[in-house]
Amino acid sequence: MVMEKLLVSVILISSLATQCMCQTATFKGEVIDDKVAIGYGVATGDVDGDGKPDILLADKTEIVWYKNTGNRLEKWHRYVIAKNLTEQDNVCIAARDIDGDGKVEVAVGAQWNPSETKNPKLSGAVFYLVPPADRTQLWEPVKLHSEVTIHRMKWVMKSDNTFQLAVLPLHGEGNTGGNGAGVKLITFDVPENRKGIWAYELLETGMHMTHNFQPMESAGRFLGLAVGGKEGVQVFLNGAAGWAPSGNWMVADKGIGEIRTGSLGKGQLFTATIEPMHGTSLVVYSKDSRTVLTDRMKEGHALVCADFFDQGRDQIVMGWRNPDVTGETGVRIFVGSDSEGKQWKEYALDEKIKMACEDITAADLDGDGDIDVIASGRSSHNLAVYWNQRKN
Repeated sequence: MVMEKLLVSVILISSLATQCMCQTATFKGEVIDDKVAIGYGVATGDVDGDGKPDILLADKTEIVWYKNTGNRLEKWHRYVIAKNLTEQDNVCIAARDIDGDGKVEVAVGAQWNPSETKNPKLSGAVFYLVPPADRTQLWEPVKLHSEVTIHRMKWVMKSDNTFQLAVLPLHGEGNTGGNGAGVKLITFDVPENRKGIWAYELLETGMHMTHNFQPMESAGRFLGLAVGGKEGVQVFLNGAAGWAPSGNWMVADKGIGEIRTGSLGKGQLFTATIEPMHGTSLVVYSKDSRTVLTDRMKEGHALVCADFFDQGRDQIVMGWRNPDVTGETGVRIFVGSDSEGKQWKEYALDEKIKMACEDITAADLDGDGDIDVIASGRSSHNLAVYWNQRKN
């Protein structure tokens, strides 16, 4: 695959089966924080209820949010939500408006100690953060049940359109090198008194080392939960009896680190993965095909799918955190051109920004109708927005 590198703009030409669509789009990178410690997890959502999506970050010792002023010329205001929650690092964050009040609810995972799989006091912690009236001040942490090696979390829509907090450890209890007990997915019900007791259930995944998971929703409707790890990608469903494995493996017998689902248009879906864990390959699964888009990255660790260019189908943005064979780290976008998900072209976003990508997400931050990319860097110690300039 030939990589076409553009410093500021990306010219995209995609051919569909029935028509040729020529499109020009520009991503312009902006570093909004150059003092990030690690940048374990990044999320977006309206924190203060002003109608604009803000950026939230789980950093090494702090949970912070950056206020979106709505004006690119103004500096993003950084506020600390919580700090020093545990002796070990923070590791993940979930932010979503689950009650319809226009403000996100926030949960975080901490006590990141992946080598300790036996003692839950030394490895893994989960907190719900209760906001004060003034959300620029410190929030109150409420400690929830935890398993060892807490690694990822998301607010997940259930089949009845209510929400739970789903939390995924890296290892099962007592696991060594991905061998031993299966990983237990924790699902928390949201109590009326959020400072009180959070009831929870443990779901035996039967997977031995997991890395990430993807809630699958369409038009506000729950479709399932895809969990990826050592054995592949397994789908779990929610019903009257609670959570259960569907028996459907989206990917089988291939270790994966990141998992996202996307649309090829006309009701056709695809699954994008980074393989193996902390791997080198970006792979797309569609129908009965498996297509490797690139195998040149090192420690791929970030993945997001969205329709950035209003094509009626999704593109894929991925990031990696260690220098590849060319000595580079960064983020790339892959643009598809066929209905089967087999033909993709790779482009840089903005290479002026050095990004050792730890996590990535996407949102329309400036309200122009185009989806922007937000990435956090590990060894590059930065948080950046790649502004989508398609309409400019």
